[in-house]
Amino acid sequence: MASPTLTLNSLKDLRDGADGASGMVPEAIEVQPKLDQYGRAYASGQRKDAVSRVWIKPGSGKITVNGRDLDIYFARPVLRMIINQPFEVVNRTGQYDVYCTVKGGGLSGQAGAVRHGIAKALTYFEPPLRSPLKTAGFLTRDSRTVERKKYGKAKARRSFQFSKR
Repeated sequence: MASPTLTLNSLKDLRDGADGASGMVPEAIEVQPKLDQYGRAYASGQRKDAVSRVWIKPGSGKITVNGRDLDIYFARPVLRMIINQPFEVVNRTGQYDVYCTVKGGGLSGQAGAVRHGIAKALTYFEPPLRSPLKTAGFLTRDSRTVERKKYGKAKARRSFQFSKR
């Protein structure tokens, strides 16, 4: 009841026979955009303790965060730059309107969550954009979070001040 021993040549013959017999070459599957009934792409993004829900649709480039304009919600230019990075990488600046809600965390984490959500929504709207966004690192969720406080310590690692006397 022992199975026959296969060599590399016999495996090659099996592969050649399977391809040659059917004559079919596997074709690449074209990915279709994931859109809702209103023609928008939806994605969620996360960073630290912040979670964002992002909807994008073709438009003039207006970004609305929690019902407020981007310049009002994120007053610091660095945070606005972080949010616009996915559009700049794929040369789509000013071509999409973004509506998003974000909660939890601070402003920096919220900006990172919105950027993550925008990048994911762009890949759902235009699947060929996945490769440049992936190489830029915008589709990867940044898993770094705050380390928890330990007992006997002032903070996560900081000890109380040592007193010799």
